[in-house]
Amino acid sequence: KMTQQMRDLQLAQARKPPGPSSPNAAKRLYRNLSGKFRVNYTSFDEGSLVGRGEKEKLRKSYLFQSNAALFEAVELQDLDRVQQLLKQYSPEELDLNTPNSEGLLPLDIAIMTNNAPIARALLQAGAKESPHFVSLESRSLHVSTLVREAEQRVNELTAQVVNEAPNADCSEKEKQLKAWEWRFRLYKRMKAGFEHARVPDAPTNVQLSVASSSSVQVTFCEPLSVNSAVVTKYKVEWSCSPTFSPPLGETVIDKLKNLHFTIGGLVSGTAYYVRVSAYNMKGWGPPQASVPPFAIPSNWREYDGRAPRRRGQAEALDHLLGQVKTVHQHCVCHEPCKNQPQSRKHSVSKSLKHLFHPGSKFLKTLKRGLYLTAIFYKDDNILVTHEDQIPVVEIDDTYSCLLMQDFLWFTKVSCMWDEILWLRQCVTVSQSSCSCILQTRFKMLLAISQMQGLLGIQDLGQVFFEPVKDKQGNILIVTLKEVKTNQTFESVRWVPICKLQSSRKSVSSPEEPTALDTLLISVQDKLAYHQRSSHALSPGLYLGYLKLCSAVDQIRVLVPEELPNILCHVKIRSNPNVSREEWEWLQKMASVEEPVPTEPEADTSQNPLFHELQVAIKELMTLVNIPLQEAKDFRLYSQEVLDFGDQVSFLLLLPPSDDVCTAPGQNNPYTPRSGFLTLPLQIFELGEER
Repeated sequence: KMTQQMRDLQLAQARKPPGPSSPNAAKRLYRNLSGKFRVNYTSFDEGSLVGRGEKEKLRKSYLFQSNAALFEAVELQDLDRVQQLLKQYSPEELDLNTPNSEGLLPLDIAIMTNNAPIARALLQAGAKESPHFVSLESRSLHVSTLVREAEQRVNELTAQVVNEAPNADCSEKEKQLKAWEWRFRLYKRMKAGFEHARVPDAPTNVQLSVASSSSVQVTFCEPLSVNSAVVTKYKVEWSCSPTFSPPLGETVIDKLKNLHFTIGGLVSGTAYYVRVSAYNMKGWGPPQASVPPFAIPSNWREYDGRAPRRRGQAEALDHLLGQVKTVHQHCVCHEPCKNQPQSRKHSVSKSLKHLFHPGSKFLKTLKRGLYLTAIFYKDDNILVTHEDQIPVVEIDDTYSCLLMQDFLWFTKVSCMWDEILWLRQCVTVSQSSCSCILQTRFKMLLAISQMQGLLGIQDLGQVFFEPVKDKQGNILIVTLKEVKTNQTFESVRWVPICKLQSSRKSVSSPEEPTALDTLLISVQDKLAYHQRSSHALSPGLYLGYLKLCSAVDQIRVLVPEELPNILCHVKIRSNPNVSREEWEWLQKMASVEEPVPTEPEADTSQNPLFHELQVAIKELMTLVNIPLQEAKDFRLYSQEVLDFGDQVSFLLLLPPSDDVCTAPGQNNPYTPRSGFLTLPLQIFELGEER
């Protein structure tokens, strides 16, 4: 018999024995698992084990029982327990794709009993169908054999129970009879589910788009009707012919978390037709052609043969910096500094123990002047000195220059923390002049070196976008850095932020707090800004809104608080590529000075980007609190698509030319709702680079 052969095969390969075969047994096993078994295996006393071999043996025993529990949960259609086990254990620990003694996998049982929620949960976890079912006939024969053998076993046990006198053996036989009756009903449900099922309908919403100059992307959704059987995989086919004769290629998708596929290695300028079909245990359903029926791989740069804006820029800047360094190395003024790296190597510790050295030069109080403070944080803890102070060093106690110019210069220096010594040597050459600006910037470099030396850390992190000031004339430049490593530093003191805030004794009044008090009060906001400014957008094409405002000494740009390193934006679609055909349409619209598309038109089926832009513009206008009727005067930036790597690109929406940048004193009738801030343009540019 086929089932017996599979059992023999399982025994020969040292497969695990079958799990409990009754509802009561499953419930007992659930109670045990819920109280004892956890993924870290810490509920039992490992000290009582005699060696690694016994620990591993016990671990495998627990994993075997978790696998048996998964089979029982699927058979009992217990979705909550299935999800709990999938979350608690990895697929490997559960032996998710190892057949049991009946030659079945958990997914086989779920789909043949037509339990779609459990089947989908298993598929999301990476479950497969049994490799024994190579054809419809083999599956049908296998299930029929299971039903027949279960029925035969029920009949045998029934006869034994009826004919035997009541005793202990008879009671055990009755338990076996109940278990086999339950299993017989399960196999009959599986057989009925298989016989009533039909092949699935075609997938729905099959959309085709151009992913690059050598690839296209197809996305699709599940069939509306699966004909009483869960879809377990999909097939994507492509060809240069609408009849798919000859086919160029196909792929099978059995990881169903995301129903999309990118077809690469295609020829630019060639039309490719794509179709998708679904599969269940009864076989492949009919294919569904994509919309549009074909796509031509291309990229907007092919419109005029434009090269990427940043191609070679990083290499050119590195080369230029190398040339500048070479020139300065031969300067006579640098001779006394040549031996500094060796002496400095001794003074700069590789740990943070200098925070607690009594001779450190961190300041406890501020006088009138310009200061530098470095905030290092990990989770909800912050790094402090031995006196429970945030590290602060003095830059200039007689500062009287233009703060914004020096501050923006400092932010650029933050991109070269490792080059501070060399920058100090360069500025030293011109120190003899009476320039206030040069004197201040040299003092900034000295303060950075002092902070690096005292902390023993070169990278001081990212500069906060504005200094902290008080009415006493103190100015704090703040740097922020998150410590993500689990390394334990010797003698380092991490203090919870809330404890530091509650324990600090302020020497200022609430009406006029000092810069240090203001920093401590707002430190959570600054840490939140720092974390949000490092977030990245998900892949896609976005519509950004460019709005500037000018002041006497700077230009600021409007950004969202949740993502301050990016312009205000909404997502147009998940595909970041703009094809040549789409770019040609945008150029045509710009050349005739048509307003941005906010109202639907009759025929937009041949240009999906038109509809996508309509939706995005309406959403963006609502986001920045601008009436939709005002959008008719807005323009799409048609000089280029802004590419941020290979996965994120932007189209820009510009206000009327007179309103792109609001001048000082100019009234702005439309104020964005809460959730926005304005950054200095140079700070924004640095954040975008990061």
